[in-house]
Amino acid sequence: MSWLDSVKNDAYRIYLVGDIFDFWFEYKRAIPKGFTRFLGKIAELTDSGIEVEFFTGNHDMWMFDYLKQELGVKIHKQEIELNVNGKSIFIAHGDGLGPGDKGYKFIKKIFSSRICQWLFARLHPNFGIGLANFFSKSSRKHSVNDNKFLGEDKEWLITFSKEKLKSKHFDFFIFGHRHHPIEVQLNESSKYINLGEWISYNTFAKFDGENIVTNTYTKY
Repeated sequence: MSWLDSVKNDAYRIYLVGDIFDFWFEYKRAIPKGFTRFLGKIAELTDSGIEVEFFTGNHDMWMFDYLKQELGVKIHKQEIELNVNGKSIFIAHGDGLGPGDKGYKFIKKIFSSRICQWLFARLHPNFGIGLANFFSKSSRKHSVNDNKFLGEDKEWLITFSKEKLKSKHFDFFIFGHRHHPIEVQLNESSKYINLGEWISYNTFAKFDGENIVTNTYTKY
């Protein structure tokens, strides 16, 4: 919340690259309890003219059009490519990209199916959201405790970025998903950045018109 306040005077656009919520599902007439102050702050930003764009992550892949309608944010379910001030930028949450992790990729296909979403919507919110939050918080706790930099050759998103560069140049690759802040210079003109997360690191990246650098936010 305080970070959003700190950037609202000079931000043109804010990208939130997924896993913003431990779990999110929009029933027809119900949404998960909580997040009121955060959602209110996003509404304040968009009302002031700042563009806010959400990327759905593996924790909040069941985000549909509620935030778009109520808050005026733009929702991305896939990666995007930007050209800003002459710099080419690739942005994605990152789940399911690169080699490996076949088990998750299979589960993601199931969870992304309309049938699965319809079946989950049949569960009462008290049970469905409670069950999902239990598994989601366990997964997030595991990620925070165990996510360490594995080395360039073992980081799937770095491998993905290097393969992408073989067919198209990007100055910057921006990802979430790993919950660990990482910066790697892929070659003389391309940089890989993982934004980390806000439970342990309070990290974010800022584009100054020429470069993108990772910063750590401190309230005081």
